[in-house]
Amino acid sequence: MIRFENVTKALGSKTVLNNISFEVGAGETFVIVGLSGAGKSVTLKHMIQLMRPDIGNIVIDGELINNLSRAALREMRYKFGVLFQSAALLQWMNVTDNVALPLREHTKMGEKEILRLVGEKLELLNLADAGDKFPADLSGGMQKRVGLARAIIMTPKIVLYDEPTSGLDPVTSRRIDDLIVNMRDELGITSVVVTHDLHSALAIGTRIMMLHEGRIVENATPEEFIRSKDATVQSFLESQYITKKGKWESMGHE
Repeated sequence: MIRFENVTKALGSKTVLNNISFEVGAGETFVIVGLSGAGKSVTLKHMIQLMRPDIGNIVIDGELINNLSRAALREMRYKFGVLFQSAALLQWMNVTDNVALPLREHTKMGEKEILRLVGEKLELLNLADAGDKFPADLSGGMQKRVGLARAIIMTPKIVLYDEPTSGLDPVTSRRIDDLIVNMRDELGITSVVVTHDLHSALAIGTRIMMLHEGRIVENATPEEFIRSKDATVQSFLESQYITKKGKWESMGHE
């Protein structure tokens, strides 16, 4: 579904991605973790060509996307939905209009059908009664859910999540985790999640990739990730109090 082949990207004098290669299979929840500045969000931006690699290739759904025409790039981006860190809702629009916006902007669908689809997505995300509310009236968790409804309204194959639990309390964070898993299980969506929250990564990921100083230091299932012998991975685990004690012990951490 997504393939990076020896991708290198420099911003100024800093090499942000250094010859990285990985694949994301259809239906996966692929989580990218790492310290600030490790290259996580830059990797995400390359997937929708907000950035282009200096060296290497990026393949999406079997298509090399490095040098697409403007029209082809627009078509490729329709395969994606994006949940931004801030939810990026338009404050002067109510929830219904925020979620409906991609359909109104990019399709010729009639208003009755648009409102039907919006209603479906709001109900799926437990927002059925929120359609007339404005972003300022919503909690941070509700805003993230509205952002997710908008991200999936065009029925994308892939959803990109940029720090989906950032700024949320632990209970709300776990609810967002559950929604991401439901998107995969109920809709078959392929998900790529950038996060600092390793508890979230272990809960939702089918695989976890850690970037450090622009390089991949681990790419493994959650069970394998917490058993990694890499010192950088172990330090990252310990910084979030993930040790062999407690529920992580059942995943085989040594």
